[in-house]
Amino acid sequence: MTSGKQISAKGIAIIALLVLPFIGLIVAKEWWVLLLLPAGLLVVWLTLYRLDWAMWFVVLSTPLSVNLTDLTGGAGLSLPTEPMLVLITGLVIVKMLFMGEYDIRLIKHPISIAIYIYLAWMLLTVITSQLPLVSLKQWITRVWFIVPYYFLLGHLFLRDPKNAVRFLWLFLVPLIIACTYTMVIHSQYGFTKKTSTWVMFPLFKEHTSYGAVLALFYPAALYLTFRKSSWGFNAIAAVLLIILTAATVLSYTRAAWLSLVGAGAVYLVYAFRMSKTVVWSLAGLVLLIAGLNFSYISSKFERNTQDSSDDLNEHVASVTNVSTDASNLERINRWNCAIRMYAERPFLGHGPGTYMFLYAPYQKPSEKTIISTNGGNRGNAHSEYLGPLAESGTFGLLTFLGIIITVIVVSVNSYQRLDNDRLKGLLRVAFLGLITYYLHGFLNNFLDMDKASAPFWGFTAMISCLSLVTRRSEGAKEA
Repeated sequence: MTSGKQISAKGIAIIALLVLPFIGLIVAKEWWVLLLLPAGLLVVWLTLYRLDWAMWFVVLSTPLSVNLTDLTGGAGLSLPTEPMLVLITGLVIVKMLFMGEYDIRLIKHPISIAIYIYLAWMLLTVITSQLPLVSLKQWITRVWFIVPYYFLLGHLFLRDPKNAVRFLWLFLVPLIIACTYTMVIHSQYGFTKKTSTWVMFPLFKEHTSYGAVLALFYPAALYLTFRKSSWGFNAIAAVLLIILTAATVLSYTRAAWLSLVGAGAVYLVYAFRMSKTVVWSLAGLVLLIAGLNFSYISSKFERNTQDSSDDLNEHVASVTNVSTDASNLERINRWNCAIRMYAERPFLGHGPGTYMFLYAPYQKPSEKTIISTNGGNRGNAHSEYLGPLAESGTFGLLTFLGIIITVIVVSVNSYQRLDNDRLKGLLRVAFLGLITYYLHGFLNNFLDMDKASAPFWGFTAMISCLSLVTRRSEGAKEA
């Protein structure tokens, strides 16, 4: 799915004769904005002639992309990633449909099939949406995230498993640059909790999306630090891990911290090689204890009046404050609105991407908080599960859960079959990273952002490809 055509010296000379006078005119007239045109043409050429390089550039630039909506209040567009993602998506679809350039193993993979079903149902609810243009944009955005970050990266991973490690490095390094920028700005305000909500702007909208991405890539930083490699790369990774740890703590994102705790619990299953029977027994025991003590737990939550704070211990304690913490109460308000919207249109929902524009009438005065709003300008359903439920109905949620369940089943089965420690480590990284987001999804939803979609779909592609490696190895053994 890549092209290796070479450009001749004569071609370079012709391009220079055309470009240099153009640059001279720009300088003479001070039309500085037009300097973006050569960069845009370079991007188009790169995408057409070296699709793999273009994809790696997108991965590298995703953590540092800037959203125009945040800066101008206009139409949402992340630069430089989204224009390239659109171009890559179109080119990949053309190559797959008309040139037959695809790996049939990835196309027919169970995870891929789950994604097709998810997108197909989402498209159906676009047609029945209350705001069709909003929903169509949401669906198209989801497609141009999935095609490059899942299908094209999956193709690159299958072509060479080392590309999976390249993906980790190419995303982690600029992410650390974003972390460093954020902490430098944050230091000017004394690392307070109040300022932690916006100091990552314009690289991230606010601290919750920032914390979610940090948590997603934390297992990758651990893997790069402790894997068997040269001491130089391990040392560099260790430094990046320290910075990432500091950034995660200073993000004051409680959902990110909780998701890492959950991923840590899953890692213990790997570390102690627990059987499925033991895992399900422990999970059942935890649920049973929680169910038997539900009234006591609920009363403890209701009596908790610890608000979010600069003190980390108090900030952690505020996680269960559902009586006075405005952030927690507003999240519950949004969840209740999503449930009421679902109850009104349970089969097809209100349409993808419409929640933020339609939820206001579903608020109850008794549930509104000091940060509630009737305008669609302060986030969405704050749940990766209730959002699809309200927007695409019952099957909207089920198709998304279908992807998650398929990924989990494929991951567990593939890990048991792999006999290569390096590949096992990569599978563990991808799975634990996704676990952080599956847990984070109960409290927030960020898959409409390139920064969260890149690791989410990229890790999903890694799991698909590593499962194919296990099948190939088993086939070789049988032969």
